Amino acid sequence: MDLEWNQSYNGHMGEHPRMPFEIIEIGAVKVDKNLNIIDEYSSLIKPKIYKKLHSKIRTILNYDEDDLSLGRGFKEVCSEFLDWCGKDYIFCTWGPMDLTELQTNMDFYYMDKLPRPLKFLNLQSIYASVTNTSGIPQSMSKLEKAVSEMNIPENEPFHTALNDARYTALVMKEMKAKNINQLYSFDLYITPKNKEEEIEVSHNNQYEYISRGFRNKHAALDDEKVTQIRCYKCSKKVKTHIDWFANSPSSYMCVGKCWMHGYFCGKIKFKSLNNNYYVHKTIKPIDKQGIEAIKQKQEDIREKRKEKRHMKSSN
Repeated sequence: MDLEWNQSYNGHMGEHPRMPFEIIEIGAVKVDKNLNIIDEYSSLIKPKIYKKLHSKIRTILNYDEDDLSLGRGFKEVCSEFLDWCGKDYIFCTWGPMDLTELQTNMDFYYMDKLPRPLKFLNLQSIYASVTNTSGIPQSMSKLEKAVSEMNIPENEPFHTALNDARYTALVMKEMKAKNINQLYSFDLYITPKNKEEEIEVSHNNQYEYISRGFRNKHAALDDEKVTQIRCYKCSKKVKTHIDWFANSPSSYMCVGKCWMHGYFCGKIKFKSLNNNYYVHKTIKPIDKQGIEAIKQKQEDIREKRKEKRHMKSSN
């Protein structure tokens, strides 16, 4: 699935608080178990909030306001699209933003929520992990770059929703990833309300935990389940090889070792929503090169803190 959306022509001044980005096109393809395209869906949407295309968006699209004026309303198109999806399906998108904007627009029109917990295939992330085996974090590739690297013929222009959905499907097929349906992620647009709704699962050679809300980051880090380290494979508690450290204001990292299954990298990312902090923790295998990169990152952070302290004391 791929979406195109518009935003306020006047920037934040003209932005609607409940819908910063308005979907103007939905495009999708269905694939069978062999990842062959078997059906397609495409529709333009007549905008209700942002009727003038933002200048940056205008430069990449292959249509204009006149074309959009012939489209149908979002609620009609979205309902038709979800009916077309059927009951037994999983979304596959290039990055997580399409599902976020789809649900934001659905909320604006008070449509029913998508089923929870919502699994999807983030092909951008899957592509990065399949093409990078070092364990060192890499920047995410754009769809155009992946298509080029896979030597897929570029017969149609990018930045129409249907064409981008087709290209996404073709990249997925060319990757030849085993058990592609097990490489799913969880959409975090709607977060767990309590302990009973928390998500804890081992899949795709990793452990994943999505928490309920905490009043602040310190309260989350005081919770044993948030910071405990278990082997991603056998789930046994293990000690850290590199203790948790702040990688950024909203993320933490650590390295652990299981005597049976080797080294792994633990990551905690915080999501702030409605004055609560939610934790997304993953534990994945890592090689020696990846461990050295994390050690270097930790040392660089320590040195920067020393420099800041020195500068403050000097002043």
